[in-house]
Amino acid sequence: MTFRLPGFGSFSKLWKNNPYLGLASGNSHLSHFLMNYCAIKNQQRWLSLTTLSLQNTKAMDLLTAKTRYYRKNVEGSNKVSSDSSHFFAAGAAKKRAQMNPQSKDPISPPLRNTIQLPTKPLNSEEWDKLKGDFKGKASFENWISSQLTHCHSPVDVAKSLLAWVASKNNGIVSYELLVKYLCLCVFHKQTTEIIDVYEIMKARYKRLEPGGYTLLIRGLIHSDRWREALLLLEDIKKVTIPSKKNYDDCIQGALLHQDVNTAWNLYQELLGHDLTPMMETLKAFFDFGKGLKDDQYTNKLLDILLYLRNNQLYPGESFAHCIKTWFESGQCLGCGKTTESIHLTLEEYELLKENIMRNVIDGGDQYKKTTPEELERFQNFVKSCAPFDIVIDGLNVAKMFPKARESQVLLDVVSQLAKQNQQLLVLGRKHMLKPCSRWRKDEMEKVQKQASCFFADNISKDDPFLLYATLHSGNHCKFITNDLMRDHKACLPDAKTQRLFFKWQQGHQLAIISRFPGSKLTFQSILSYDTVVQTTGDSWHIPYDEDLVERYSYEVPTKWLCLHRKT
Repeated sequence: MTFRLPGFGSFSKLWKNNPYLGLASGNSHLSHFLMNYCAIKNQQRWLSLTTLSLQNTKAMDLLTAKTRYYRKNVEGSNKVSSDSSHFFAAGAAKKRAQMNPQSKDPISPPLRNTIQLPTKPLNSEEWDKLKGDFKGKASFENWISSQLTHCHSPVDVAKSLLAWVASKNNGIVSYELLVKYLCLCVFHKQTTEIIDVYEIMKARYKRLEPGGYTLLIRGLIHSDRWREALLLLEDIKKVTIPSKKNYDDCIQGALLHQDVNTAWNLYQELLGHDLTPMMETLKAFFDFGKGLKDDQYTNKLLDILLYLRNNQLYPGESFAHCIKTWFESGQCLGCGKTTESIHLTLEEYELLKENIMRNVIDGGDQYKKTTPEELERFQNFVKSCAPFDIVIDGLNVAKMFPKARESQVLLDVVSQLAKQNQQLLVLGRKHMLKPCSRWRKDEMEKVQKQASCFFADNISKDDPFLLYATLHSGNHCKFITNDLMRDHKACLPDAKTQRLFFKWQQGHQLAIISRFPGSKLTFQSILSYDTVVQTTGDSWHIPYDEDLVERYSYEVPTKWLCLHRKT
């Protein structure tokens, strides 16, 4: 199956090279809450009064300790432990297979690649030479495209391959090559490229094969055109029942864009087809529900737990932790009441975004040092690469640990987050690309392979760029910096908007609290509840300052007073 482009000129225009420099593939000062219980009896009114924290770490440590003690005693007795390797125990089948290895047919060694895959875009002459060096029996174009996709090569390399193929075939590119390119774009979450391919396919084909539909759906859900993924799902229904992965992508997209009703309707539709939902789908609902104060949504999550029970399904470890976090998030340990979420409502988020754009980004912020041309270049960059999951203030992060080399610290942070399949943006300055003892070239190249990067002029201020990219990526996006951003908060027009900014900041700013060479970085957890005086009618929760503890204006109390009527 092939399609003809209107002309090679339009092909080059469609897959134009990205002009942005450095494009590749925080200390929040909030203390941990500590447990401290006491009670008094009010003679005038019967009240239970408790000073406490909202994180029950001691209870969990005690439970863990009791579990260890139980196991230790069981091992020394004649009783059978609950975690004995019975026939249906997790991992028992694998152990039996290892004890009784079966003979297997010999596996022939894989064929060596006859050529080295390119790591940067090639021109027509360079592709001609590479094809001449190819000794395989398969089509060179199909083989090299498959290899680039399999190795997750940079998108611009595959883009130059398609431009070369089109130039040799009067603008004709096969459907197979286009789908492989789409697969690579989806892996790198290059939404602009995905939408370009989508427009071509929509114009040329009335129907696609399942793989094409799946890739387009998965790619579109991260863009502002995510609802068109739902139209593709409807196209699949005309021929067959969509796969559970198709439903998972559409549900994840709906939750990403705050459309809970669409997500839940798709989930019910999936169950109506007798499909077993992916654990990632169910986990996404619990991730969305963290800190959310909504009884109807809570009932939906309880329905999911009943579904797991009734179908004897078992969540994985990460899903189990997610359920635990949801169950404990924002709940007072003194009275069990749910506290107010730290997350902004959709209306609050849009109001804050509008005010930051007007007063900080576009409003002549006196603390901002950049040029209108550079800001426009950055805005176009974000439009082509967003949304991001985490935005990193590269220079700030690199200097968090003065004794370590800056480029190594930044690489450690990026590598750890990239392994979690996070879409990353690193903001830096151009001098970071100039090799020296503190900024090694090889380490910075590794950073650029794992994250999108934008390097501003050396005189520019990073903060406006960080705020812009984070807010334009959506309410799920977090950012990493030690900067408290008090200057930008002061630029906002009124106390209400400043409070919204601080609330958003507490719910989105990640802080690195420890780094040990050769081991994982430790990030401080983000609060799930808002630190303000709260009431539910029959209870009050009041954060208060401890005597002899100095609290700065950008900090919040760690002690709470819990008051509720006794029944």
